[in-house]
Amino acid sequence: MKTALLISTYNWPEALSVVFQSLSLQTRFPGEVLIADDGSREETKKLIEKFKGSVPFPVKHFWQEDKGFRKSVILNKALAVTKADYIIQIDGDCIMHPNFIEDHISRVEKNVYIFGSRVNIKPDAVDRVLKDNFRKFPFYSKAIKNKTRNLRIPFFQKIYKPQPTLSHKTRGCNISFWREDFIAVNGYNESIEGWGREDSELLLRMLNNGVQGKRLRYGGIVYHIYHPEKSKDNLSENTRIQEETMRENKVWCEQGIDKYLEKTV
Repeated sequence: MKTALLISTYNWPEALSVVFQSLSLQTRFPGEVLIADDGSREETKKLIEKFKGSVPFPVKHFWQEDKGFRKSVILNKALAVTKADYIIQIDGDCIMHPNFIEDHISRVEKNVYIFGSRVNIKPDAVDRVLKDNFRKFPFYSKAIKNKTRNLRIPFFQKIYKPQPTLSHKTRGCNISFWREDFIAVNGYNESIEGWGREDSELLLRMLNNGVQGKRLRYGGIVYHIYHPEKSKDNLSENTRIQEETMRENKVWCEQGIDKYLEKTV
């Protein structure tokens, strides 16, 4: 099974640098890293080029022009190209626990997607975390909230079983899935623009197509670096699309990954 770590990013190289540092400390490396860049400036490109030369696995940078929040588009473009069987997805503001990738891989099941735990870094700790390249957070770290989510207990990970419904604890910054399950529902819905619903709407279509979701608790931990909320101007329209997917039990979106797959065959 070939795995790919998919990282979405936009114009925050300071955070992405710390995420890269946490990747270098993983107990298990991915087969490759895919960076889905929604229009970052040159500084991010230089950071990625430097990182490429420091790690023993391929790093592929996918960039598109900055025309507003079009995360779904660049994620589809990255996943159209990869030949990986299994995708582990995070955001470029999420520092990984050293066992993050290992935990996701150890809990893989067919016809199942996984959603892991997110610990929040406190706003007043962000400058220190970025400046000092924090890569590990002890259980009692003063920099984090949600301390119980920072517990890694591999035995307890086995308690959680696949479920046929979308959990409210699901966070798109910490999910993993089979690429074939992603392709089967035509990937991310590019009709969803602006912040919100792109991840949950995708997972709803997967659930409608017979894939189940499994919580990865006591493992698969990421530490989310606080930042001001993005604009939610388009959230109502994105919510409407998601509600339509739920109401009509949709498994396919018209504006998805298929148009890029045709170009990569």
